[in-house]
Amino acid sequence: MKIPKRIQPLVDDGLVDKVLRQLMSGKEATVFVVQCGDEIRCAKVYKEASKRSFKQAVLYNEGRKVRNGRRARAMEKGSKFGRQQQEEVWQNAEVDALYKLADAGVRVPQPFGCFEGVLLMELITDEEGFAAPRLNDVSMSEEQAIEDHRDIMQHIVRMLSVGIVHGDLSEFNVLVDEWGPVIIDLPQAVDAAANNNAKSMLLRDVNNMTTYFSQFAPELSKTQYGKEIWSLYEAGELSGDSQLSGKFVEQKTTTDVNNIIDEIEAARNEHEENQQRIATYEVS
Repeated sequence: MKIPKRIQPLVDDGLVDKVLRQLMSGKEATVFVVQCGDEIRCAKVYKEASKRSFKQAVLYNEGRKVRNGRRARAMEKGSKFGRQQQEEVWQNAEVDALYKLADAGVRVPQPFGCFEGVLLMELITDEEGFAAPRLNDVSMSEEQAIEDHRDIMQHIVRMLSVGIVHGDLSEFNVLVDEWGPVIIDLPQAVDAAANNNAKSMLLRDVNNMTTYFSQFAPELSKTQYGKEIWSLYEAGELSGDSQLSGKFVEQKTTTDVNNIIDEIEAARNEHEENQQRIATYEVS
């Protein structure tokens, strides 16, 4: 097929030998199957911000740090240079997350670098060597659903154990090869410690996956993995090997109304005494 304009520089530099076909087009990128020497890989071409349909990107950018002061100021002002830098941060977030998650034992595609807005990475395939299907295109038994759901929950735990929340996890962002689920699409991944929306994003990720697998294994709908995982994280007890039960009991605190009333009364009395002292001082 004709070489896309954005991939041409990679061909010129010898990073890509041939573009075989388009694999898919999503809300933030178009993915092509390319030949690199003897290997078949993916080339993910990120769309420009004006053409991207990813909603509420500002929520995902919160907490992303830029060490270069000039770049940070430009991004805050929204200048042309700043917008370019913001795009680099958005794209590099996925590359950084892929390397970090792979080291943590999360099943993600192996990255080979990001070049001028094009991410080269491993092509995930099925047993016959064809591009692996997305989870939403797969039918499964109840037993398989329970097993794959357990694997996904463990991957989410490993992600959070190194401070990362996917932020847009669903059956459309998971591939399935002969070994099980592979998590993809991470440009919106957030720093759990720096983003105030991390908890709600993690709970949504878990809920999305649980809702999907519950179609095949209804008993999964009763689980509380999201709250359990975040509770362990907040308590500093989460590790990549944390074992989950899927159960979570809300901690309810009983408010002592009488104690609150006593504190209010004491504060009022103290205020009145202060006012009396001031009045006495002024008179004298």
